[in-house]
Amino acid sequence: MGNAASVNIAHIDSYKKYLSDERMASENTVISYIRDITRFADFLENQGKHCFVTAAADDVRMFLSRLEELDLSPATITRCIASLKAFYSHLLKIGVVAHSPLTEVSVGVSEKKLPNILTTEQIERLFMQPDVTDPKGCRDKAMLETIYATGLRVSELIALDTDDVNLTTGLITCRSRNKERSIPLYTAAVRSIENYLDTARPKIASNDALALFVNSDGRRMSRQGFWKLLKSYSEKTMAGTDITPQTLRHSFAAHMLENGADIRSLQEMLGHANTSTTRLYSRVVKKQLKDVYAKSHPKAL
Repeated sequence: MGNAASVNIAHIDSYKKYLSDERMASENTVISYIRDITRFADFLENQGKHCFVTAAADDVRMFLSRLEELDLSPATITRCIASLKAFYSHLLKIGVVAHSPLTEVSVGVSEKKLPNILTTEQIERLFMQPDVTDPKGCRDKAMLETIYATGLRVSELIALDTDDVNLTTGLITCRSRNKERSIPLYTAAVRSIENYLDTARPKIASNDALALFVNSDGRRMSRQGFWKLLKSYSEKTMAGTDITPQTLRHSFAAHMLENGADIRSLQEMLGHANTSTTRLYSRVVKKQLKDVYAKSHPKAL
């Protein structure tokens, strides 16, 4: 990890000099570019194995998912993407990399201001993929049900400990950003977690493990691990559809509003600091209703 970090720092310093000396970029432009690139470098280092040179398209996708999870604005994410594209174009030009991982990633954030939402039918198809007779599949099903039942961020999902789940009351306690909130679980999610705790987790977790969801080594599931298992299942059911953990969070929010949830309650469940972010989902629901109307009403044809 240390070696990758030092390589990244060297490339950042070199690019900063290029922007200042050759491109004659303004100080604010240089600061903005370097801030975005450093954010990506920190993300790669936290993954424990990548530097800029070996970063792949999946690393970029997970990074963008992380930016969404932080509730950053579409404009901020778009700017970050532009910074990375320019940076990798430079690395290509000087022969540091053979290709840019950005070329394999759909990056139309500015055009797609509304989040991607799955239908309930797509959710059901996705949840049918894990083999619940296998410990890993049983765990995967419980994780999918939990994130869709609660709208948790993926960082919050993997941070859950066994003590954070009360299956008797059907509540999960989430501690994030120095705040604590309790979120209900629907019955199927309770059953999935209960099945996982009773039959699967004892086979893969160490006796003193606190983490609710663990990997095959018995350690806490990582962001990358969950992202990859979700990608594997989604590719089997919805080829061509880019599904991330944030997609399930978005779908939870939109489906709650569709079925009568109020903004304030949804804001509390999602852990948003204010309602402005939460109200984005109202736009999603309204757009879907308009689409249904346009397709279904005889006078709209």
